[in-house]
Amino acid sequence: MQEIWVVAETNQGRLAPVTLELVGKARALAEAAGAAVTVVLAGHPVAGLAAELIASGADTVLVADHAELASYRTLPYAEVLAGLIRARRPSIVLFGATSQGRDLAPRLAARLRTGLTADCLDLSLDKDGLLVQTKPSYGDNVMVDIVIPEHRPQMATVRPHVFPQPEKNAARRGRIEEVGVSLDSAALCTRVREVLAEVQPASKLEEAEVVVAGGRGMGSKENFALLYQLARALGGVVGATRPPVDEGWIDAAYQIGQSGKTIAPKLYIACGISGAVQHTVGMEKAKLVVAINKDAGAPIFNFATYGIVGDVREVIPALLAQLNARK
Repeated sequence: MQEIWVVAETNQGRLAPVTLELVGKARALAEAAGAAVTVVLAGHPVAGLAAELIASGADTVLVADHAELASYRTLPYAEVLAGLIRARRPSIVLFGATSQGRDLAPRLAARLRTGLTADCLDLSLDKDGLLVQTKPSYGDNVMVDIVIPEHRPQMATVRPHVFPQPEKNAARRGRIEEVGVSLDSAALCTRVREVLAEVQPASKLEEAEVVVAGGRGMGSKENFALLYQLARALGGVVGATRPPVDEGWIDAAYQIGQSGKTIAPKLYIACGISGAVQHTVGMEKAKLVVAINKDAGAPIFNFATYGIVGDVREVIPALLAQLNARK
């Protein structure tokens, strides 16, 4: 039977949200193709997370638990994953397009001499059962479909928040298999001495429930200070479209869209953003969208739950005054 694999990612003893999103998508693909879903869960200790993966849609969880896998490092993870893939020959292997997935997936693709499509925004199967991997290309101006017709496995990294997390079913049954891990500690080139938590607003952008984003309409780097004030008042973080990043008003780590991050906050406030597709593809899954733009015909209003036609430099101070009055 054809197998679709998801490489799990963990963070502080919990499954990364993108892992569950990929399991849900793999389940949908598997049901369409009569395939099985297998999740590779590597780390230490991680066995206690396997049941959650079964409840989310996995048929089998391969648990690779070893002290050398406690913190992510390229070499030991690549050794373990390459060995499993060579031995079991899955048809498809999916990774999150995170810092870990973007590091591990190309290393494995090179070892396995197969193709890899990075930063996908959608996955489907064609009439021949090939994985169709959809991603932005040509300067993020078009969406392209990529297939890997000859080499196996077919591999892709997928951005977080592209797919919804599946509903968990505690009654689901699956198989949990512990796989042997043989690693020579002396042969590993790197060693983790200490892990320091780095807290940056940009690092929380994909997890934030409230995002206040600015576009070219903000006018200047100095005007971005209004966005930080509004974000603080709402307990959120700041994001941006590509033009402010290109102008140097904000770091590229805050960019939302095809060439940036994909987010799904509960509240998204678009300030001076026109609404070009290159940006909206990164925020279209937001639950409630408030758009502020002085152009009443701006495309962003097509995505907005609520729209405010006006100059952001006047509207944001008025919003802040109302928020402060309520406090």
